[in-house]
Amino acid sequence: MPHQIITLTTDFGLLSSYVAEVKAVILSICPTATIVDITNEIEKFNIRMGAHILTSASPYFPKGTIHLAIVDPKVGTKRRPLLIQTKHSFYIGPDNGLLVLAANRQSIEHIYEITNQKLMLPKISSTFHGRDIFAPSAAYLANGTQPEEFGPETHEIVMPKFAKIIRRKGMLIGEVMHIDGFGNIITNFGEKEVKLMNIKHTATVKLRNARLKLKFCKTYAEVKPQKPLTLMGSHNFLEISINQGNAAETFKIKRGDKVTLYRSWSNPEAC
Repeated sequence: MPHQIITLTTDFGLLSSYVAEVKAVILSICPTATIVDITNEIEKFNIRMGAHILTSASPYFPKGTIHLAIVDPKVGTKRRPLLIQTKHSFYIGPDNGLLVLAANRQSIEHIYEITNQKLMLPKISSTFHGRDIFAPSAAYLANGTQPEEFGPETHEIVMPKFAKIIRRKGMLIGEVMHIDGFGNIITNFGEKEVKLMNIKHTATVKLRNARLKLKFCKTYAEVKPQKPLTLMGSHNFLEISINQGNAAETFKIKRGDKVTLYRSWSNPEAC
């Protein structure tokens, strides 16, 4: 059965025709497609932000959904266009780290390099692969074209720094993935990693400007207003927050900053 839901995550914004052109290409090839905008307001060229939002939203779409993601500062270079098949969904976009976080969470089954020019627009701009390569690929896939027809299978994919976690005795070293509109500091530590750290009631976290021993909560309201805490957020990443406050401003944290999580029994001074 053809897969007909296509999501769109881009940094194109809404003040140009780019989003409309991508949708026009999709609908010209697959008129029955349902196109859902996750967002077209990713910060320009911010692959980390695009990866985080795609990872947050994609699990809630039906099985077989095609996720088209385009944040592509190296468009026109040798970076590869990819089609990733997981147990739950398909991901189409550039091989620059944008897709891998979301795809890994859904168990990657196959990765194909998109090379079949019959499944692209006849004329390909060197600066708009979103319209000329990625949009047609999503539409043909929605029409029922088999993934292996898009190009050769590959086992290599760019693994961005923000998707990597360093494991050492008694600690995890990662980074700040995202800061949301409330100032919550969202790390790249997922539920699986946090469980391995044996955190019960408190978590010890080292940030760029602070070392904190925080109550490990289920809700923000478990601590008094303006008090810090940590919890697993709604997208299953560890967050450092301040109840009714702005943790990022308070601790002077930005995306990409290093963060270290210590095992409950560890003494951070001794690590």
